[in-house]
Amino acid sequence: MNCSAWHLPVLDKDCLYRTLDRLLAHRDALFLHLRARWQDLFGAKFDVLLYDLTSTYFESDPRRFGYSRDKRSACVQVIIALIVTPEGYPLAYDVLPGNTSDKTTLKTFLEKIETLYGKANRVWVMDRGIPTEAALEAMRASQPPVQYWVGTPKGRLSQLEQALLALPWQRARPHVRGKLLPQDQELYVFIESADRLKKERGIRLRKLRELIARLKALQQRKTPLSRDALLLAVGQAKEQAGRVFALVELQYPAAAQAAARTFTFQLRRAKYRVWRRREGR
Repeated sequence: MNCSAWHLPVLDKDCLYRTLDRLLAHRDALFLHLRARWQDLFGAKFDVLLYDLTSTYFESDPRRFGYSRDKRSACVQVIIALIVTPEGYPLAYDVLPGNTSDKTTLKTFLEKIETLYGKANRVWVMDRGIPTEAALEAMRASQPPVQYWVGTPKGRLSQLEQALLALPWQRARPHVRGKLLPQDQELYVFIESADRLKKERGIRLRKLRELIARLKALQQRKTPLSRDALLLAVGQAKEQAGRVFALVELQYPAAAQAAARTFTFQLRRAKYRVWRRREGR
C-alpha cells in the first residue's frame, strides 16, 4: 500500500503505525528530548519512578507462549515494561518475550535509566513480584543508594506480624492510618484504609456466602452424585470462589462410596481470622 496514495485526503492509521518502526531506532534520543520538554513546560520531576509490567497477546504464528494476565495463555504473549513518573510521563519502555519473568527485568531497567539520565537519588515504586532480594540488596549497596518502595511479600508479612501488632497506629488521613517498623536496613510501612477494608470485607463475605450456599446445595441433593461428579462440581465451585475457597476445608467420601452427600466441609477459622486481620491493610 502506498501511504501517499492520491485518493487519501489524510494518512490512515496504518500508515502512521508503520512509521513507528522507523522511530524505534531513535527511541532513547526521543525520550531525552521529551524529558527536557516536560521539565521546561510543566516543571516535571523525575526523582520518583513507577515501574510495572503487563502482558498482551496476538493470535498468530509462530507461537511463543507465557503467563497471560488476560487469561489467553493459548495466544502469543509479549511483556510490556514501562517506567513513568507519578504524573504519568513515560521515561522508558520495552517489549519483551512472553515467557520473560518479571524478576529478571529490573536490573536492565536500572542500568537503562542510569545510562539515559545519569545517577541520582531516585525512588523506585514497584509491585512485590518484580524485585528479588538480591536486586534490593544491590540497590541498597549502590552509590548513591537507589531508594525503593515495594510491596512486602506475604511470607515476610507473616514473620513481621507480631512486631507490627505491638506498634501503635499513627493517623495519616481521616480514613487512613499506619504503623512504621524499622528493621534490617529497611522501613516497613503497614497501612490500613477504612474504605478498602470495607470493600475487601464485603467482597470476601459475598463470595464466601455464595460458596457455602453452593456446597450445601451439593450436600442436600435429592439425587446423590457419584464421587467423580462431586469432585467436578466442587472444582467448578472452587473456580467461581477464587481465593476464598481456601477458607473452607472439605472432606470427601471414600472412593468406594457413591453417595456425594457424605462429603462434609467446615470453615477454617484460624485462616479466616488471619484474612480478617489483613483486609484493607
